Amino acid sequence: MTNTNNPNRAVGKSADEHASVRVDGIDGDAVRSDGARDGHDHDGPRHEHSGDDHGSDSHSHGGHDHSGHDHSGHSHAGHSHAHAPIPGHGRAFALAVALNVLIVVIQAIYGVIAHSTALLADAGHNLSDVLGLLLAWGAGWLATRRPSARYTFGYGSSSILASLANAGLLLFACGVIVAEAIGRLMNPAPVAGLAVFVVATTGVVVNGISAWLFMRGQKEDLNIRGAFLHMAADAGISAAVAISGLVILYTDWTWLDPVMSLLVVAVVVVGTWGLLRDSVRLALDAVPPGVDLGHIREYLATQPGVVDVHDLHVWALSTTGNALSAHLVMPAGHPGDESLDAIVIVLRERFSMQHATLQVDLGTTEHHCAMEHAGHAH
Repeated sequence: MTNTNNPNRAVGKSADEHASVRVDGIDGDAVRSDGARDGHDHDGPRHEHSGDDHGSDSHSHGGHDHSGHDHSGHSHAGHSHAHAPIPGHGRAFALAVALNVLIVVIQAIYGVIAHSTALLADAGHNLSDVLGLLLAWGAGWLATRRPSARYTFGYGSSSILASLANAGLLLFACGVIVAEAIGRLMNPAPVAGLAVFVVATTGVVVNGISAWLFMRGQKEDLNIRGAFLHMAADAGISAAVAISGLVILYTDWTWLDPVMSLLVVAVVVVGTWGLLRDSVRLALDAVPPGVDLGHIREYLATQPGVVDVHDLHVWALSTTGNALSAHLVMPAGHPGDESLDAIVIVLRERFSMQHATLQVDLGTTEHHCAMEHAGHAH
C-alpha cells in the first residue's frame, strides 16, 4: 500500500494507528504575503523540501530528485495559508495605544486633582486596555511570521491566546471597577463634577476613535474583536463617568457616579463573556464558531467513490483561519488529483477551511483514531 503524507500537518496532531493511502489538498488561492516556507515532515520515505520556493506558497515537485520514492497515488496540490491578520491594523494598534496612553495619564492626574475615584478607576481600566492592545498587536505580528521546523503551522494561534488574555484582562478590570464603586457607595466623597465631565468626555472621544479604528475586521477576526470590545467598553465607561460628573455638578448626587459605573460594568461583562467563551473554545481546538461539522461530513460522504468518512477533525489555526483533516474510505483507490483539488476548493469556499488534509483509505482494514482512545492510555 502506498503511503503519502500531508506536507503541512504537524506530526502528533492526530496520530492514527494505521498506515493507508494518504493524499492531501491545500488551499491554493489565499496567498500568504510573507513568502513563508512550510515545514515538511514525512512519516514514510523521506525527501527534503528545503529548496522549495514558497514565495506564493504554492509549489511543484517536478524539480525534486525523488529516486527511490514511489509517487503513485501521491498528490501534492498547490496550497496556501491565510494566517496573516487583516491588513492595515498595525497602524490602528499603534494609534490606539498612543491615544490610550495619553488618556490614562490625563485621567490619572485629574482623578487625583478632582478627588474622583471614578476617573482613577477609568484610568486603571484604560491602562489594562493598553496592555491588552499590546498583546493583540504582538499576536498579530507573530501571525505573520514564517513557519519553522518546530512551529510548522506558524504562529497564528498566538492571536487566540491574545484574545483569551484580552477577555481575562477586561473581566479583571471590571472587577476592580465594581470594588471601587462599592467603596464609593459606602464612603461617599466630594467630587469636582466639572473636571470629571471634561476629562471623561475627552476619554469618550479618544476611545470612540480607537473603537472606530478596529470596526473594520472585528467580525472576521476574534483578536480584532477583542480590541474593538475593549475600546467600545472604554467609551461607554467614560460616557457614564462624564454623565455622572455633569449631574453631580448640578445636584451634588455623589452616589450617581458609582451607580453608573456598576451599570456599565454589567454591559461590559455581558459582551466580554462571549469573547471569553469563544477564545477558550478555540484554545481547546473546538470546532470554530459558524462551522457546521455535520454539513462538512455530509458533503464529503456524498463525493463519488466515498463510502465512509471517519477521523474528521476541524480546528482553528488562528482567529481568522481554520484547518480540517479527514479520512475518506474509497475502495476504488485514489480518485486523482483533480478530484481531490475540487473537494479542497469547495471546503475552502463553502466551509471556510483554509487548510485541508484528506487521507484516502482503501477500507481493507479496520481503522481506529488514536485520539478516541486517548482517555484510556496508561
